Amino acid sequence: MEYFDISEFDQKDLQGSGENMCKEFLVNMDILRKRCGFPLRVSSGWRSPEYNNEVSSTGFNGPHTTGKACDVLVSRWQAYIVLREAMLMGCFTGIGIAQKGDSRFIHLDSLQKGETKGPRPTLWSY
Repeated sequence: MEYFDISEFDQKDLQGSGENMCKEFLVNMDILRKRCGFPLRVSSGWRSPEYNNEVSSTGFNGPHTTGKACDVLVSRWQAYIVLREAMLMGCFTGIGIAQKGDSRFIHLDSLQKGETKGPRPTLWSY
């Protein structure tokens, strides 16, 4: 990857776990970063099923456990650019937006129909 180090996708306190990320997803994240023209800070990448169950309502089988999801810390005009570019790329099928208070991030995933509950592509807010 040109713009990320695999360790940026590690689960908190689990060094090397970013290696569980889907390679195609990482390539698309690198392309997104280039298109945006500014750094993207990953706040959450790969998660073990147990950790995901602790921190997310998606339980043991959430998008992050597949290696095809991450959250990037971004707000205001940069959030707009990330959202625009991610949608134009067409490879991110799940986009969650949190842009209020101290929680400002965008969730991106590339799960396909059948890999998750609900329709794909989809967009939601937190």
